[in-house]
Amino acid sequence: MTRAIDVLVVSLGATPGLRTVDDQFAGLLREVGASVELVRPPRPRDVRTLMLTDLVQARACAAVARQALREVEPSAIVYCSTTAALRWPRPGAIRFDALAQRTRPGHHGLWQRPIEARRLGQASTLLPQSEVALDGAAPADRDRAVVVPVAIEPHAEPSKAVHAAVDELLAPLIAGRLGAAAVAYASDPVKKGLDRVIAAWDAVRKEGEVLLVAGHDALPPDVAGREGVLDVGRVPREVFRALVRAVGTLVIAPRREDYGLVQLEALAEGARVVTTVAPGPYAALPLIRTLWPEQVVDRPDDLSALGRALRLAVDARPDAAEALRAAHAVGEYSHEAVLAVVRDRVLPALLGSAGNGAR
Repeated sequence: MTRAIDVLVVSLGATPGLRTVDDQFAGLLREVGASVELVRPPRPRDVRTLMLTDLVQARACAAVARQALREVEPSAIVYCSTTAALRWPRPGAIRFDALAQRTRPGHHGLWQRPIEARRLGQASTLLPQSEVALDGAAPADRDRAVVVPVAIEPHAEPSKAVHAAVDELLAPLIAGRLGAAAVAYASDPVKKGLDRVIAAWDAVRKEGEVLLVAGHDALPPDVAGREGVLDVGRVPREVFRALVRAVGTLVIAPRREDYGLVQLEALAEGARVVTTVAPGPYAALPLIRTLWPEQVVDRPDDLSALGRALRLAVDARPDAAEALRAAHAVGEYSHEAVLAVVRDRVLPALLGSAGNGAR
């Protein structure tokens, strides 16, 4: 016998960022009174091409959705990413940060793009994370869209345990009388442009300065052990945010950016952000450009410009007013603002007239 619930959330969860965003979305639905079940497949095996990667991931999401539907009977289903919806067992809403119409050009998306277009037309509601995420959608699809940003938690004083974790990460620098100049985020070293960052850093680094590289499972061999670079690895999100706040500068040179969650969180911590432009919605980019236009590099392969921007940020004196402006810039992404969208627009769209009486 199945159990009745309001919303089944099918999460692709292929990266830590996707898992964080999907967990948050499910939490927001629960916070406004909905009964929610979230399911996601185990991390699928790595395969060689984007076409095969999407197929493996779509099949995995379909399998966990079918299993969930044997146990629960939802009033609505939300597939988190269009990949999760490609082989859906039942139509539902789709939440996404970008469309395959833009992220899978040419042969990379031969089978995904036409199926995605059909799924968008069949979906009950579209829940893009930004307006730009709708690029590639048909005009009729846009009429059924509700933009739901990722909520960015404001700065909170770190706990003693988080302070201790940051102190431990910085201990090798203190022991060697070195200084942490900036933090580079490299969850996917290629996609996040770590090679660009390292090359720019090598050109502008001063004696005794160290670039901390975080967010990854393993550094590329040519980066591991490099002078002027400290491998921080993957750390809990609250520790990473506290580290960025302590150091004061985040640098990233993505080859593609679908949202920029880490950059937005850095702004919430009052840190400077140095970045290149990148294909994709990159919701954080306009805010960074407004705050520090000199820290946005418009030609991604101009490593000299990236080095100058990084040097400028590292040399800037701490400025409490500037840090406050950065934190205020992410106000539209506040928990309260996003929660209101979920309560007033998303839940009624998912449940119709039942939205006010969620289980």
